[in-house]
Formats: sequence, C-alpha cells, structure tokens
Amino acid sequence: MKTILLTLSAAASALALPALPATAAMAPQNGVLIIYGDDKCPTNNDGEEIVVCVRRPAGERFRIPSELRDAEVSPQRESWAVRQRSALTAGDTGIGSCTTVGPGGGIGCSTRDIQAGKAEADSRKKAEKVLPD
Repeated sequence: MKTILLTLSAAASALALPALPATAAMAPQNGVLIIYGDDKCPTNNDGEEIVVCVRRPAGERFRIPSELRDAEVSPQRESWAVRQRSALTAGDTGIGSCTTVGPGGGIGCSTRDIQAGKAEADSRKKAEKVLPD
C-alpha cells in the first residue's frame, strides 16, 4: 500500500512541474552567448530572434574561460595554504631569518629582497607580453 502511495505521489509531483522551453537552457547571460567551434548561433523557429554570439575555438570548450584564467591572484582569493606559509617563519631567529637576533640574521633579509625583486621582474615581463604589437 505504501509503495502505491509513493508511486502516485511521485507521478503527481512530476506532472505538477511545468516543462522549461529548450531555449531557456541555452539562454545568453549578459546578452551574449558564447559558442565554440562550428556550433550554430541559436534562434527561434522562424529565425526572427537575434542572439549575439561570441565564437571561440573548439579547443576552449571545456577549459576555464581566459578572462578568469589569467586573473592575478589577490590576497582575498589566495588559498589558505599560501596564506599560512608566513606563519611558518614567524618568530624565526638566526641564519636565514630577517632579524637582528642571532648570527647571520641579515642573510634572510637579502634572500627576501631577492625573491621579491624576481617576482616583480617576472610580473613585469608577463605584463609586457600582454601588450599588443
């Protein structure tokens, strides 16, 4: 008896839900639809609807969009593991640290400055590649 009631309630709930039109699944966001490869830009049955489509290579179909891929990581979007890296060196003294306590404390300051300079030079080189010729 319980099985029959469950079956009937499932069937009734399926009939109560309205079916979405097929075009709603492919609805453009922000007025632009991104299509890949040789896909056709969708329109209504009569061909009267105008849809703005941006065509990208077929190889980009399953990749993260380039607008999101090339974004520089801000401190808010940085992973937890990277943020916690600084906690490992907090309070260090001696060789390799950037403190005045212990022998060779200044060596760590030089290392930190060299790493910061290299990161800055790398970001500058990357920014030069982005500029059009």
